[in-house]
Amino acid sequence: MNELDELRRESYERSRIYKERLKLFHDKNIVRKTFEPHQKVLLYSSRLHIFPSKLRSRWTGPFIVKVVYPYGSVEIVNPENRKIFKVNGQRLKPFLENFDRQESSEELVDLLYRDVPST
Repeated sequence: MNELDELRRESYERSRIYKERLKLFHDKNIVRKTFEPHQKVLLYSSRLHIFPSKLRSRWTGPFIVKVVYPYGSVEIVNPENRKIFKVNGQRLKPFLENFDRQESSEELVDLLYRDVPST
């Protein structure tokens, strides 16, 4: 009977150690998001999972951050109708305004068809 109890304790201990390591691994990959008042953000629309569409964007907005509460909740304002609502900060991402793609002025060189000097 003591051997069974000892095996059970060992298995619980191994399980606890495994869960701690897994939690540390996943927590390393979490990206913390910080939002400021008057910042423009996009809101993740979870309703689109009901009616899936490949080409439809799942982000709506932009919205404006009004208040940032502790523990991740954010109050946002819809600039079109001034409606205010509170959402989880994990459903938001920053809105990149005036994002210009810089055109590359470099000329691409094709290495396969380049003239090879004759010897």
